[in-house]
Amino acid sequence: MANVNGRETDPQNGEPVLKRPRESVQPESSLRVPKEPQNKVTVVLGAQWGDEGKGKVVDLLAMDADIVCRCQGGNNAGHTVVVDSVEYDFHLLPSGVLSKKATSFIGNGVVIHLPGLFDEAEKNLQKGKGLQGWEERLKISDRAHIVFNFHQAVDGIQEQQRQQQEGTNLGTTKKGIGPAYSSKAARNGLRVCDLVSDFKVFAEKFRMLADHFLTMYPNLNVDVDQELEQLKGYAERLRPLVTDGVYFMHKALTGPNKKILVEGANAALLDIDFGTYPFVTSSNCTVGGVCTGLGVPPSYVGRVYGVVKAYTTRVGVGAFPTEQDNDVGELLQSRGREFGVTTGRKRRCGWLDLILVRYAHMVNGFSAIALTKLDILDTLPEIKVGVAYKVDGQPLPSFPANMDVLTRVSVEYETLPGWCCSTEAARSFEDLPPQAQKYIQFIENFLQVPVKWVGVGKSRESMIKLF
Repeated sequence: MANVNGRETDPQNGEPVLKRPRESVQPESSLRVPKEPQNKVTVVLGAQWGDEGKGKVVDLLAMDADIVCRCQGGNNAGHTVVVDSVEYDFHLLPSGVLSKKATSFIGNGVVIHLPGLFDEAEKNLQKGKGLQGWEERLKISDRAHIVFNFHQAVDGIQEQQRQQQEGTNLGTTKKGIGPAYSSKAARNGLRVCDLVSDFKVFAEKFRMLADHFLTMYPNLNVDVDQELEQLKGYAERLRPLVTDGVYFMHKALTGPNKKILVEGANAALLDIDFGTYPFVTSSNCTVGGVCTGLGVPPSYVGRVYGVVKAYTTRVGVGAFPTEQDNDVGELLQSRGREFGVTTGRKRRCGWLDLILVRYAHMVNGFSAIALTKLDILDTLPEIKVGVAYKVDGQPLPSFPANMDVLTRVSVEYETLPGWCCSTEAARSFEDLPPQAQKYIQFIENFLQVPVKWVGVGKSRESMIKLF
C-alpha cells in the first residue's frame, strides 16, 4: 500500500482504500438451530390384508389422545370396538370418536359418502351411549372428496364387467371408493368445500360429473335431482363440522402439548402402490398416506405401530400363499369369527406369513408390533409360520410385485409347538403359557421388531402391554 497525503492507496490504481469498521459478530439466528417438533403423530397401521384388529389398538391409545385422525380410505374400512360390553362398528368415523375428551378428524385423503357417515353414527347411537355428542367432537377437512351414490353404482357395474370379461373380479366392497378416487385423479371430483360453499355452483358441477359417468355407463341409474336434494340437507348438517384441515393439523402439531393419533384404514398389502396389485384398495394405506392424507410433514411422524393378527386372513380374491383351505382354515375362521365388518363376507384364513409382515415393515418402519387374536390359536397342537418363499425350487429374495409369481410360490414353514390351553385370562406376558411366549419371541426375532401388545380376547383389558 502506498501512502499519499496520509491516506493509504491501492498500488494498482491509486484509489483510496476505504476502511470498513469491524462488524460485530451477531449471535446465530434461533431459526437456524434445528428444533425437534413439539408434537408428533402416533400412527396405527395394518400390516397384512386388513381386519387385524386396528380398531382395538386405536381404542386403547385413544383413551389419553387429544386428537384421533383418519387419513385415507372411505367406508370400505371396518373397525369393531367393544366398550362396556357394547360392540360398535365403524367405517368412516375414527374409532377414537368413543373418547369423550378427544377430537376426531377426517382428513383430506379420506373419501366420504355422506349418507354412509350419518347412517353409521345413527346405528352406533342406538347400540349404546359411547357415541353421544359425536358431532361436537368431529372435524372434517374441507379438502376431502365426496363419494356419490352413482360412484357406488359404477363400482358394482365395473365389478360385473370384470367378471364377464376376465372371469374374475377385484372383490371390492362396492362402496364407490375406487370410482371416487378415479374422479379425484381425473380432476373432476367434488370436495367438501364445494358442497358447503355456493350450492348452485356445486349443483352444476355435480350434474356435469353425473353426465360424465352416464356417458361411460349408459345403463347407470342416476336420479340427479333426488341426490342433489339429499346433498342439500347434508350440507347443512356438515357445515359446522368442516374445517381447514391443513391449518387444523398445523395448529395441533405446533401448539401446546397434544397427543395425536392416526388410525390407518385397510392395510399394507392393500396399498395402491405396495399392495398385491390389482387386488388392492385405491389409496395409500402405508405410512406415506399419513403425510398426504392429513397434510403432516414427515418430520412430525413419531411412532408407527404395525397391527399383526397371530394368523393371516384375506377377504375376496387375490394371491394368499399361506392360505389353509382345510380343517385348520375352518377352525381359524370359526374360532376367530372371521366375517368382514363392512361386507359380511367370510374371510379366507391361513398361517401367519412373516415374509409378508417383514415386507410391510420395510415400507412402514414399524416402531413396534401389536399382535392380536393370539387366543384363536389356543386349541392347536402345533402352529406353522411362513418364513420363506420359493418359486420353481429357487428362493425368492423379496416379496414379489408380480401377482402371477405370488400365486406360484411355495412357502417354507417353521413349525412351533402349540399350548393347547386358554390364554384369555392372561393379563401379563408371564401369565401366557411358555409355548405362547416362544411364539411371540419367534415373531420378534424374525422381524427384528418388538411386540408391544398381545391381544387375547375382545375387550380392552385383554390387550396385554409388554413394555
